[in-house]
Amino acid sequence: MSASSVAFGEYVLHALAYERTPTNVRIVAFLCSTFCLIVHGAFLKSGLKLQNALGAFKLAVLVLIAGSGFLSLIGVPGFAVGEDYDQPNNYTWQTFWEGSNFGANAFVIGMYNVIWSYMGYSNANYALSEVRDPVRTIKVAAPLAMSFVAFAYVSVNVAYFAVVSKADMLNGSTIPAALFFRNLYGPSTERALSVVISLSMLGNMLSTLFAQGRVVQELGREGVLPYSSFFASNKPFNAPLPGLFAQYLISVLLMALAPPGDAYLLIVNYSSYPLALFNLVISGGLLLLYTDAFKSYDWNPPFRAYKFAVVFFFLSNAFLVLVPMIPPTSGYEPYLHLPYYSHVVGALSVGLLGVVYWFIFFRWIPKRNGYTLKQVTVIQEDGVPRSVFTRIPEGT
Repeated sequence: MSASSVAFGEYVLHALAYERTPTNVRIVAFLCSTFCLIVHGAFLKSGLKLQNALGAFKLAVLVLIAGSGFLSLIGVPGFAVGEDYDQPNNYTWQTFWEGSNFGANAFVIGMYNVIWSYMGYSNANYALSEVRDPVRTIKVAAPLAMSFVAFAYVSVNVAYFAVVSKADMLNGSTIPAALFFRNLYGPSTERALSVVISLSMLGNMLSTLFAQGRVVQELGREGVLPYSSFFASNKPFNAPLPGLFAQYLISVLLMALAPPGDAYLLIVNYSSYPLALFNLVISGGLLLLYTDAFKSYDWNPPFRAYKFAVVFFFLSNAFLVLVPMIPPTSGYEPYLHLPYYSHVVGALSVGLLGVVYWFIFFRWIPKRNGYTLKQVTVIQEDGVPRSVFTRIPEGT
């Protein structure tokens, strides 16, 4: 959510013709994040309607960009790049690979940005408890959604390179869509399009907060968080407000602490690296369930991936986890003010804190005080079951 809020701030300031200073961007990003928290935390149904409407709006914008770019690419009258702007020349063999960096570190950083673009797909998995017939729904909806969005994203990238020169893209920070409409339809549409893209970012923020807040709530219902009963609750608005606030607080801190010039890319990488790390561990665990040593678990879920897909997923995420530790090619460092490994150190440090917390409260303290922890299920006041850990003295 942090990366989307930063991009939202830049687009809004561009639309309003305000200077895009780091402070201004952060203020707008903070206000937007707070709006998302209030909407999903206090007005659940209205938030879902707004989120779905903005999602449909985003798809319509993607179709518009892709269609306009295609018409420009084939030379349809009325869709030519304005003479006052740098003419693109991105589809000749001489310029296609110009300035490319084939270093492994740069490749992975690029992959993080691509993965972040598709990260909304995983949000559906976090809210399956609120979906009717989730197994059937995910089997049908996931392939259709991924196929359509992948086609739309590829088409949009083709359109961008058909209309916007490489120099403009490199100097345009995070607003290639605004440059696209400026080049095709004139400067008056550039700011209007910034409003359109900012609304798209708002929809992304709403969907991310909606899903991630429920992840925190489910962890609370499993009893593994401090003050689990607080995070598991739906009070007072029948929405996971505590979980939403936890995600909101983390996002705001990331926005505030990221150095100017590096905020957007650092937040994207900081979001993508832990995801790759978790995916590596999860896919590794799935592979273990295929071995004879773990046959006793009788792993037979209603929806499962093919073994070759799990192997490919495991190897892909191992690549995404290990390669960022390799120094990048000189002159292609990902950050202006930070070491190239900043997102790796940050993600591993937070993960290590989680391991330390688990070891102290679930292993060391029980052993020191002579008891074991047993997980039992209780019913909350709102009728939702959650887990608590009771102390069982050793020897009983």
